[in-house]
Formats: sequence, C-alpha cells, structure tokens
Amino acid sequence: MRFRRDRFGDLVRRQLDLFAEDEDDLLREADAAEKTYDAAERDEAEEAYGDYQLVLEAIADGLEKLRDTYASTLDADAADTYAQAFARAARKRFPKVRADL
Repeated sequence: MRFRRDRFGDLVRRQLDLFAEDEDDLLREADAAEKTYDAAERDEAEEAYGDYQLVLEAIADGLEKLRDTYASTLDADAADTYAQAFARAARKRFPKVRADL
C-alpha cells in the first residue's frame, strides 16, 4: 500500500500556476519595486522599501484569499492538510512573500 504524502500537491501547484498567470502584472510590479529599492539612494530607500512591501502584501493577500476560498470547501482535517500544503508550495514558489501563509 502506498501512502500519498502530499494529497493536495498537484492541486496546489495548479492553483499557484493559475495565480501566477492571473496576477502576472502584480508579480512584475513586485520585481520592479524590488529593483527600485535595490537601486535607491539612502534618502529614498525607506520609501522604496515601503512600496515594495505593499506589493508583497497584495500578493500575500491574493494567495491567502485563494487558499481560504478552497479550504472553506473542505472538512476541518482536510482544510488543515490543504493549508499546510499550500503554505509550503507558496513559500517555495514566492519566497519573498511573507512566510505566514
């Protein structure tokens, strides 16, 4: 008998693929904001970092909404397992987004 270690793995990968496709503009904005922050002079760095963080928060909010929407269709045990699988995959795919997914 073979146990499925990550029963939601394929689903989560597909969800994250769709998220990346749907939110391409936002992900590009995050890349641009990071480059702006990296290139900012000292007196502009704090504002540039704040702008970058706002974009990362928007990405995290979208990921959380996606996770929570699907998790709400599952029973409590399955929802917890799914949320853990989603968090692992999202942190791996989008490492700069806050880790409390």
